[in-house]
Amino acid sequence: MTGTPGTALGVGLGWRAEIDTVVERQPGLDWVEVVAENICADHLPESLRILRARGVTVVPHGVSLGLGGADRPDPARLDRLAEAAGALGSPLVTEHLAFVRAGGLEAGHLLPVPRSRDSLKVIAENVRIAQDRLPVPLALENIAAQLAWPDDELTEGQFLAELVERTGCRLLIDVANLHTNRVNLGLDPAAELDRLPLEALAYVHVAGGTMIDGVWHDTHAHPVTEPVLEVLAELCARVAPPGVLLERDANFPPPAELAAELDAIRRVLQGGSAG
Repeated sequence: MTGTPGTALGVGLGWRAEIDTVVERQPGLDWVEVVAENICADHLPESLRILRARGVTVVPHGVSLGLGGADRPDPARLDRLAEAAGALGSPLVTEHLAFVRAGGLEAGHLLPVPRSRDSLKVIAENVRIAQDRLPVPLALENIAAQLAWPDDELTEGQFLAELVERTGCRLLIDVANLHTNRVNLGLDPAAELDRLPLEALAYVHVAGGTMIDGVWHDTHAHPVTEPVLEVLAELCARVAPPGVLLERDANFPPPAELAAELDAIRRVLQGGSAG
């Protein structure tokens, strides 16, 4: 299913079972995102039910569809994502522009797709199949890459723009991933943003990482750095994002530190500096 973007989400935080009560009590939180594979639609965690009853929007975020692979999307995985969206009353669902399996083997990681015309054709059909089976619009996320394919015909921005044009899907832009690709692959986040159809923007991810032996690791387990917030500011100079979400998956800090990171994001959205 496709639709015009524009659902106003606000500033949100990734819901994780380890910090469910922290998320519940976070002041000024507009919405949350939950990893779709971590919940059962017929037995939602009590914390998510409390948030829903309070009117907080919940968006399911898939990590295992593998829409970037050569195989067609697994109907059972699509149905589970659809059921999560229905149970949560979500306005959209999200996944990654990546492949995660091939030849029956699971990578255990989000891997970059070859950005070729042939690949684009296959992925566009995969996206259309997913859209037809989902009850709400689908947004696709750019990933953090540790490698680039040698024969890419398109930049990531160009590839995503053509995918949006062919399918009408929305975009989930992860500014931390743009920073990761700047450090590891030498890509220019501003140039990639200029190539993207930002009118299709559904929302934005912000996350922390760390440098190890000259490689930037998008860990979601470290504080958000100033360069990532600068990429967010670059995006905000081009478009007002419908929503921005802070991701944290491990090494969870005290609630006050999460609140400070959310406040830094709000300052960027308001046109100020993060500090």
